[in-house]
Amino acid sequence: MKLVVQEFLTLDGVSQGPGAPDEDTSGGFTRGGWFVPHLDEEFERLAGEWLGEADALLFGRRTYENFARDWPTMTDHPFAPVLNGLPKYVASNTLTEASWDPTTILSGDVPAQVAELKRRPGRDLQIHGSADLAQSLLAAGLVDELRLAIAPVVVGEGRRLFPEGAAATALRPLSTRTTPGGLSVQIFTVTGRPQYGTYGAGA
Repeated sequence: MKLVVQEFLTLDGVSQGPGAPDEDTSGGFTRGGWFVPHLDEEFERLAGEWLGEADALLFGRRTYENFARDWPTMTDHPFAPVLNGLPKYVASNTLTEASWDPTTILSGDVPAQVAELKRRPGRDLQIHGSADLAQSLLAAGLVDELRLAIAPVVVGEGRRLFPEGAAATALRPLSTRTTPGGLSVQIFTVTGRPQYGTYGAGA
């Protein structure tokens, strides 16, 4: 399987609490819900296409608990049958049971277990949100593709997908588009570690 990270970001790189003011208030974050004003039909169609490429889902604990609380009850949403039916994996050293079937808890050496999942036949193993997990798997060299939906807003605080000290990562652009709601949708393949040079060297 291909490991794909799908993230909603602000222009200043914040990934925390895109969907509602009370979605994730950890650390005293009060500016959630910044993604919602920019949602439109074009992006929802694209998100449905991405979800249709998934054969399994991978979450961090916080995102998993939010999804597990909400999606089993959203039976009229077109994404619900896929999200509720796909195999799900949650990386956590604190969860002992998971109620959102079918779910497997990954604890201990999560990168090694994710590497084993990637060796299984299938299409996408998708991470939705779960920025801390995404960062750790980027650092481990396990992420194959980034799909970023960047909202035209600066919130000035909150957890970032790429914080200070994040793993240095080289990317190759695959596609970019702008939706009517102003979202910049950018897809990258991960190519390894960056190369560095000096401008004008050898001139």
